[in-house]
Amino acid sequence: MAIDKLFKDEATEEKGERARMASFIGAMAIADLVKTTLGPKGMDKILQSTGRGHSVTVTNDGATILKSLHIDNPAAKVLVDISKVQDDEVGDGTTSVVVLAGELLREAEKLVNAKIHPMTIIAGFRMASECARNVLEQKVVDNKQDAEKFRSDLMNIARTTLSSKILSQDKEHFAKLAVDAVMRLKGSTNLESIQIIKKPGGSLKDSFLDEGFILDKKIGVGQPKRIENAKILVANTAMDTDKVKIYGARVRVDSMAKVADLEAAEKEKMREKVQKIISHGINCFVNRQLIYNFPEELFADAGILAIEHADFDGIEQLGLVTGGEIASTFDNPESVKLGHCKLIEEIMIGEDKLIHFSGVAMGQACTIVLRGASPHVLDEAERSLHDALCVLSQTVNDSRVLLGGGWPEMVMAKAVDELAKKTPGKKSHAIEAFTRALLAIPTTIADNAGLDSAELIAQLRAEHHKDESNAGIDVISGSVGDMSELGISESFKVKQAVLLSATEAAEMILRVDEIITCAPRRREGM
Repeated sequence: MAIDKLFKDEATEEKGERARMASFIGAMAIADLVKTTLGPKGMDKILQSTGRGHSVTVTNDGATILKSLHIDNPAAKVLVDISKVQDDEVGDGTTSVVVLAGELLREAEKLVNAKIHPMTIIAGFRMASECARNVLEQKVVDNKQDAEKFRSDLMNIARTTLSSKILSQDKEHFAKLAVDAVMRLKGSTNLESIQIIKKPGGSLKDSFLDEGFILDKKIGVGQPKRIENAKILVANTAMDTDKVKIYGARVRVDSMAKVADLEAAEKEKMREKVQKIISHGINCFVNRQLIYNFPEELFADAGILAIEHADFDGIEQLGLVTGGEIASTFDNPESVKLGHCKLIEEIMIGEDKLIHFSGVAMGQACTIVLRGASPHVLDEAERSLHDALCVLSQTVNDSRVLLGGGWPEMVMAKAVDELAKKTPGKKSHAIEAFTRALLAIPTTIADNAGLDSAELIAQLRAEHHKDESNAGIDVISGSVGDMSELGISESFKVKQAVLLSATEAAEMILRVDEIITCAPRRREGM
């Protein structure tokens, strides 16, 4: 009986079949959860938090849904992680990657039940994914050299990405916004210079793109409302010491006059600090912390625009965009790097006043102002736009483009199916299973649109047996359509990431044959 005491009390282990069963079921449940959000007619989910305020999120972004779940199943966690990595890496395809991994495991489960060893299945899956990737690489279109065609490719990709999101009604408008913003980046994938401001009110159609940087603050009282050729000092320093603030110290005075002296000394200190700041030869001072009335008055007298409480994200971006650095000491003006821009002015968006910096040092900087009915709509619009911006910025770098609408999956499935026929031994079963898993994505797109998926997939398969077919699912008309005519395109990078991540995740879960759960740590004194 010595072996029984290997684990502490309450630690559990599941072996062999049971462990595998738990992994498969967990992964499939997660895949089924996000499956309904796939495609142009995918539905949204409402996520309600249990924290204070019970905040509500309405979204159909796979990564956002999965990030918010509290999951106990280890295999399900693996799928949540791959969707997160997909989101960080390429920005889109977060749902597809989970659905594909879930389908691979669904197929693998049948094979395991048919007494095929997991390692054999893994070997088959590896061959299949290699084959699928190669066939996609042969079918890509690359229009990098032709600016006109490349722009229309980008527009198509943006439209396709947005058509499964809340912005699908105005996808023309937003695709143009996203492409314009990404084209300004000139090939960098640093999305920090594209700032997104959300302002409730108006409709989504009222959203617009503005060159330069918009800071969500008002200009103080009695200060210049418009400054040309601005020299900006971006700072993070306390400007609120014009009152006695000697914390934790005890000052004994024998008359009120002495208190007044103390305050005067504090004021003098503040005046010196303001003089130091003014000596940098600036005409705009942006501070992350509060600026009290006295220093604000001094700045206004010197004709300097002082902006207070520009929150940290705002101030970091402002520094980045205007080419300045955030300063907190002002003794050596020569070592402080100032920011520059051509014009600072106050603008109105809806009911709110904001400060607009135009002609900034970083030419690619721009701001997208989103308008919408409620904060929930705006949050979802921002997520959708972020997906589109990520995909586009990746595509500008790796300009290979594929058709969309289930076309890539059909092409891969056809190639993988042919490989299965040539492969001897049990591996061929695994490769066949891979084909079936690939078909799950077009099937799901059709199901979510309320179409007859069995009929459509059969038609698609027949179409793809002809040479060089562009057939895919046209969700709008509910039939098989020509994807190149409809302008439905996807980025090769996204598809490749989906394929490889899903295969690796499925492989990882397949290798599991034992789950050991540690005993929870007890609280002291129980």
